[in-house]
Amino acid sequence: MRALIYTGGEIRPENITEKPVEGDLVIAADAGLLNARRLGVVPDILLGDFDSLGEPDVSKETELIRVPAEKDDTDTQLAVRIALERGATELVLIGGLEGRLDHTLSSLAILEELDKKHIHACFTSGQNRARFLRNNSTLIPRGGFRYLSLIAADESVRGVTVEGCKYPLKKAKLSRLYQYAVSNELTGNCALIDVRRGGIWIIESND
Repeated sequence: MRALIYTGGEIRPENITEKPVEGDLVIAADAGLLNARRLGVVPDILLGDFDSLGEPDVSKETELIRVPAEKDDTDTQLAVRIALERGATELVLIGGLEGRLDHTLSSLAILEELDKKHIHACFTSGQNRARFLRNNSTLIPRGGFRYLSLIAADESVRGVTVEGCKYPLKKAKLSRLYQYAVSNELTGNCALIDVRRGGIWIIESND
């Protein structure tokens, strides 16, 4: 089952193509309800301490989960946990990449954690889209994003191959302290990214 989680932060609605279909679980995390509404989406679940949103006004069809304001997990982390508990095996998180830097870094960490659990996941805001990849390969289809960057998550990432881009790589080494695989561009219908050892964030961006 796929779950779509709407979080806070700025989004570009016109660039967001990920939309819920029948059978998806739809969750809004606190102020993520505003982003869901901007996209014409009614969540199945709304959760949070509502410090950002204020007292929510939702229909009876939406399950409301209140959590304390003083807690260890962010609202987005709680939404991810609930999605997994209810059987989600794929997550699309909308928002969470613009605005506060601490929230953005937390979002990237969520992707790494989900990868360890073998859950396919991505964050998208319309301005940026992020995935995490470790010791694996993937295809990135051409979409509405201009740039493609690989950001090393480990001290050393080895055997990195990139095909279908303006600046290809062949069994390259990336370093967390020297990030040079930035602002690449697709030249074909998709890009192939292969990582033999280590983890990277794959980030698609617009200007």
